[in-house]
Amino acid sequence: MTTAETGKRDWVALEHQYYQGTFKRQPLTLVRGEGPRVWDSEGKIYLDFVAGIAVNVLGHCHPAVVKAVQEQVTQLVHVSNLYYNVRQIELAELLGVQSRGMRSFFSNSGAEANEGAIKLARKYGRLHRGGAYEIISMDRSFHGRTLATTAATGQASYQATWVPLPDGFKQVPFNDLEAVKQATSEKTVGILVEAVQGEGGIYPATQEYLQGLRQWCDEQNLVLICDEVQAGMGRTGKFFSWEHYGIRPDIVTMAKGLAGGVPIGAMLTAPRTDLFAPGDHGTTFGGNPIACAAGIATIKTIVEENLLENAAKMGDYWNAKLEELSNKYTFIDSPRGLGLMRAVHVQHGLAPVIVQKALEHGLLLNNTSPDTLRMIPPLVLTAGDIDEAAHVLDQTLAEVATLPATQA
Repeated sequence: MTTAETGKRDWVALEHQYYQGTFKRQPLTLVRGEGPRVWDSEGKIYLDFVAGIAVNVLGHCHPAVVKAVQEQVTQLVHVSNLYYNVRQIELAELLGVQSRGMRSFFSNSGAEANEGAIKLARKYGRLHRGGAYEIISMDRSFHGRTLATTAATGQASYQATWVPLPDGFKQVPFNDLEAVKQATSEKTVGILVEAVQGEGGIYPATQEYLQGLRQWCDEQNLVLICDEVQAGMGRTGKFFSWEHYGIRPDIVTMAKGLAGGVPIGAMLTAPRTDLFAPGDHGTTFGGNPIACAAGIATIKTIVEENLLENAAKMGDYWNAKLEELSNKYTFIDSPRGLGLMRAVHVQHGLAPVIVQKALEHGLLLNNTSPDTLRMIPPLVLTAGDIDEAAHVLDQTLAEVATLPATQA
């Protein structure tokens, strides 16, 4: 179906008729993407600073990912995990190199990766901590939408509808090491943390905090789990966000950008927690040859095109642009984040208004709350793309400044 043909259908009405209403969508139907840009069903072009919520790390339809998927789909679409899978092993090898020797288990999503990590931590507790099973996670965290990962998520708005939630989870304030120590008991088996909180609004951990968590886990024989679902794959300027802190977790979870847009999840384990035996865990689709081929292409492209360095450099450049705008408009604060993972606090609950008006001007942004504007563009971003985004955002903020509520 061509772009012209898609523009003739009322996709919103069809969605209301045939698709369950679980998403609060923007009034936009996207039909094509290339690099950091997407096209809607009417042919309008947008600069995409949402990138599938940190998924499209190479932008849209990167040639390396397209080629890998096209080739793989002609060879082997699916094979059971009863047999060896070449693409799966190759992707695990690449992740082993990046993580300094961790072994992988592949699933289909970040929630599944975190479920696997929770199960593995509980097995560690049964074997090495007298049956301990409780996981400490952080306020404002996000770890998935299954019942267990919802219980691990530190946001009441995600939990309220689903009580009673599974037992074995408690939350404490982020960046508060003493709170973690106070919450630790004989039931505690592990700590689940994002080095940079993503869905919570792009809040990086402090050096002292994450290093303190590592030391506390070593002292208390606890498992340190780092959720890299959003902050991994070079998003912060390093392959894993925990590399900024000079630590190594016991378990790492990944998804989102791992296959450049194709669904996949991964749980990586250090030798200390490499405890799964045949039958302990499983998956039908996890490690699918197509997803793994896309993952291989994505990692190789990140390395070969020096995209870690680009993410750090362009992240600094974008941050400087955001600083200029925060100085110009009093209703937004200085940006926070690492690399190409940035957010600004917006006063008066105007973040959704900014998102909507930016969309009208051809820039896709995202708000994680009425007060937080989030930007997670692809790692292939150029200075020219950032200049364009800054210009559009400046236009947008100038319009918002005329609204009475801004008091700008």
